[in-house]
Amino acid sequence: MFTIEHDFDATVITLVDEGSTHLQEDVTVQGFEDCVTVQQYDARRDEVVTITLSLAQVRELAASLDLPEGVYRMKATLKTG
Repeated sequence: MFTIEHDFDATVITLVDEGSTHLQEDVTVQGFEDCVTVQQYDARRDEVVTITLSLAQVRELAASLDLPEGVYRMKATLKTG
């Protein structure tokens, strides 16, 4: 299950781990204008851990989900106005 909320400065997606086996803490993904953060509570440290990704890293992550094992480089795209 997941939820999507639109805040003032970010889109927030929360991923809820459902099931009968070992469950992980919820994951919160926040999309900002210039980056995306991924947060999850770490019970061992008793704190929320945050990872910040650039938008380029998010695009590469999304592209990698459908690719076989290997090393890849994204082609640059030019925007014209």
